[in-house]
Amino acid sequence: MPPPPPKWKGRCDLGNVSSSTEQFCNNKLIGARSFVNYNRSRNGSTDSPIDNDGHGTHTSSTAAGAFVKRANVYGLARGVAAGVAPLAHLAIYKVCANDECQAHDILAGMDAAVEDGVDVLSISLGSDPSPFYLDPIAIGGFNAMRKGVFVSCSAGNSGPFNSTVSNDAPWLLTVAASTMDREFLATVKLGDGSEFHGESIYQPQGFSSKKYPLVFPGGASNLCLNGSLNGIDVKGKIVLCDRGINGRIEKGEVVKQAGGAGMVLVNAPKDGYSTIADLHVLPASHIPYAFGHKIKAYINSSSLPTATIVFKGTITHVPHSPAITSFSSRGPSQNTPGILKPDITGPGVSVLAAWNTQKFNVISGTSMSCPHLSGIAALIKKAHPDWSPAAIKSAIMTTAYVKDNTNNPIFDERNLPADLFAVGAGHVMPLKVLDPGLIYDISPTDYYPYLCCSSIKSILEGELNYPSITAQLPTNEARTVTFTRTVTNVGKAAATYYAKLDVPDVVSARVVPRSLTFEKVNEKKSFKISFKRRSDYGASSPTVEGQLMWVSQARSVVRSPISIIPE
Repeated sequence: MPPPPPKWKGRCDLGNVSSSTEQFCNNKLIGARSFVNYNRSRNGSTDSPIDNDGHGTHTSSTAAGAFVKRANVYGLARGVAAGVAPLAHLAIYKVCANDECQAHDILAGMDAAVEDGVDVLSISLGSDPSPFYLDPIAIGGFNAMRKGVFVSCSAGNSGPFNSTVSNDAPWLLTVAASTMDREFLATVKLGDGSEFHGESIYQPQGFSSKKYPLVFPGGASNLCLNGSLNGIDVKGKIVLCDRGINGRIEKGEVVKQAGGAGMVLVNAPKDGYSTIADLHVLPASHIPYAFGHKIKAYINSSSLPTATIVFKGTITHVPHSPAITSFSSRGPSQNTPGILKPDITGPGVSVLAAWNTQKFNVISGTSMSCPHLSGIAALIKKAHPDWSPAAIKSAIMTTAYVKDNTNNPIFDERNLPADLFAVGAGHVMPLKVLDPGLIYDISPTDYYPYLCCSSIKSILEGELNYPSITAQLPTNEARTVTFTRTVTNVGKAAATYYAKLDVPDVVSARVVPRSLTFEKVNEKKSFKISFKRRSDYGASSPTVEGQLMWVSQARSVVRSPISIIPE
């Protein structure tokens, strides 16, 4: 790694951990500061920036970890591991401790990072949606954006329920979580020969050599809560546990303490087919809800139900990948319903990255998907140092893909096509982001009318020059809703793009002009896009989706998702 860039003004604070910084900071990790219990008079924190639980280590190495050979977790997922931007410098700003994050600490950390000279802020934390003026990430993110710093944030883990997305300010990149084409297979094999695929990181050898009695103590439900198996004979048996209330791994601890030989963890209905590979404390398999329903039917119909768990290690090229996971928070945004949120999705399920107490760990969350996009933003920033945060966001969103590895629409946890409020513009396509062709740019001052600053005529959020388009159509009148968008040519100097508009029949739409011709790089062209509801599209009608694609002769495609909402 080369030394830090000349603009870097940060430092490495180790507080009372050590008087020597060399063993912690170097040309890779160039900054480390804590803002927990920050004492302004002492210009420091009583807490060290050292990671307490592994979360910060995992997310930072996902964004910018160096290449490591033979990476694995207990032999699984073995191979070369690297962050998305492995040659980027890292600076760590600790703002949370013991699962608590104070708003003033978050804001102080973000402001310090900007002043220190970072290019990208990766923020894998958040809270329930709140107004921007009460949201430290929205406030700190606006300051960062004004200084040219890109801000990537987690969408939240409150899915699959609607309007749960957080970190939803238009100047932030809001990242959903999706699966990869890799699973850690743990197959439940019943006494009747039927098999059901699930997942687990703990994969002991030799467990599948015999069948074990299979029990579901609750009858209707069994959450395997602490103490719930007291007095129930589960010794040497595989116990079926329903997901909910307590943690997934904790349920296995309850089964193990009661003498159980293994656990089959069954999804709740809301989680559908989304499974997560955990490091369980006993042989276990996390299976979809539908599979659990069938296994329960087998238990009820058999006088001596038995099962085993066959551990098959790491498998790749899993069909219907990527898919949106159930926990990923969904739109529409409570703060900005006229802006499609989340913006994008990236890998966030069973992600292998560095850990503080062991070399690597596999964990899941939008905390894991966010740093993937942070790393991609760093790569774009390196290739295009003059691009604004909005330009970088546009490049990420307009080059995203919307079909899985079977050429079908990206699915959600129900095995149905994921809607825009789950997937945003689509799944990030790293190899295309450096050459998007056209970008939708937004300057810091463009947000002022949207934020209703005094003496400036306010605008609706849909009028921002955003890469996605959300049209809120009034249902009590046949009024046309029109937006103006401006695109900047960052591709070939001479190029013509043609509009390809796709919307459902319940809405009429048009783009004027239908083609945009550019003669030089950085040339700007504007167009208008209009929407009008048809008579059969009423207030009780669902949100519908479409897309606008600008396609050039060189087959460059600039895609904007369209969300149409009846008011």
